[in-house]
Amino acid sequence: MSSNQSDGAASAPFSVVGRKPVGRFAPSPTGPLHLGSLLAAAGSYLDARASGARWLVRIEDLDTPRVVPGCAGEMLQVLETFGFEWDGAVLYQSTRHEAYRAAIATLETSGRSFACSCSRKELAAGGNDDAPGYPGTCRLGPTKPGPTALRFRVSDAPIHFEDLFQGRQDFHLTTCGDVVVRRRDGLASYQLAVVVDDAFQQVTRVVRGADLLASTPWQIDLQSALGLMRPIYGHVPLLVEPDGAKLSKSARGLPLDLTAVSQVLTSTLTLLSQSPPPELAHSSIRDVWKWAIAHWNPQALAGKSQVTLSVAGDKSRNHQGKL
Repeated sequence: MSSNQSDGAASAPFSVVGRKPVGRFAPSPTGPLHLGSLLAAAGSYLDARASGARWLVRIEDLDTPRVVPGCAGEMLQVLETFGFEWDGAVLYQSTRHEAYRAAIATLETSGRSFACSCSRKELAAGGNDDAPGYPGTCRLGPTKPGPTALRFRVSDAPIHFEDLFQGRQDFHLTTCGDVVVRRRDGLASYQLAVVVDDAFQQVTRVVRGADLLASTPWQIDLQSALGLMRPIYGHVPLLVEPDGAKLSKSARGLPLDLTAVSQVLTSTLTLLSQSPPPELAHSSIRDVWKWAIAHWNPQALAGKSQVTLSVAGDKSRNHQGKL
């Protein structure tokens, strides 16, 4: 599939063409890595290693009220146990507040942001969640006194990009609404931080779960507004329960079984629509990765936005949790 940049009007001024490829995995330390996390990490790792890219790990610990103490270290240990090898030091978002403040100042100076006094409860009562679909209530100024968030004033231009796995994507941000870049508590939002950090780490290939596909147009528009490089995007299928519920929010969003890493990883390859031979489950973790990188077939994921974890007979389920 094509990995060209968008041909949309709101394109970033810097291209990834000719740059050394860099991929990344960026978990939030709000709970243990589960099978859905492993699937996203494996997709990112395979894309990077098969394309000769460096692969980075970033800990997105910016949302301090939700961070679980010690979780980040446990995540890194699990990744190491599963044979992931990252390049360079791990970046922690909690060390990057000054960079986020500078980006926010740029948006304020350029008129691309505005203060918003709407609460989530008020927006929900009006039939709108925080995003998408913010109705523009405070575009001319806060409607009431008190704490305010800062929203990014989205552009009118359509956003187009070619996803590595999901194909052509077209968005109109005016229907998605202005997104929060600084929360009411003063913390930078995910949408802003991820854009600033991807640019700082010179990430050229963002491969992540399909649940984040809807965030991509906001991030592309922010990159354009901040004059930052736009990466190539690819969204691997989201792992869901038979009823369609996201795995991380279900009873089976459990820690991974570290006593059966080759079996779990081989099952994850199957969930990624790869075709590992059965005997690979009994090989060393190094041999599993060697086979997976050599046989990486991204075309097998074309158009697949989710994969269902079967109720019975799925090895990944049998080896997923051990509490």
